[in-house]
Amino acid sequence: MRRELLIGLALAAVLVAAGLWGVLRVNKSSHMVLEGSIQKVRTLGLADDATAVIVDFRVANPTDFKFMVREVRVIVDANGKVAELEPVADVDAKALFDGYPAIGQKYNDTLRMRNVIPARATQDYMVAVRVEAPVAQVEKRRDLKLRIEEMDGLTTELVETR
Repeated sequence: MRRELLIGLALAAVLVAAGLWGVLRVNKSSHMVLEGSIQKVRTLGLADDATAVIVDFRVANPTDFKFMVREVRVIVDANGKVAELEPVADVDAKALFDGYPAIGQKYNDTLRMRNVIPARATQDYMVAVRVEAPVAQVEKRRDLKLRIEEMDGLTTELVETR
């Protein structure tokens, strides 16, 4: 009798696990999440103690719902000093690229407040920030993160891999 009981319990456990997997799989596209990666980080010395940092990144919205951006922040750890920075306006970013051709082209649109990342879409964006540190310190940074917050409070962090 014990053998039949164990076989029945094992079969029940398999059926419960399969049911849970099915429920989670069906609801996966309903869970608001943003995936992505930092593609490239460019730096430019503006003054002795100021550096422009341009972050090019790719984000994917695998859900069935649009992702509306509330806030974008860049967190830089340069020489032990952690700074949480707001991106410069798109107009200022364009002026930066026009004024400093050595930094390269502006490949992507700036991700800013109220931008919408459509459902099931992958897009490339950029943000530019000003860091109050010399370019040498910024290039030796330990950490760079991009924090994107959705209107309902969901926060996604993309971390630079070096």
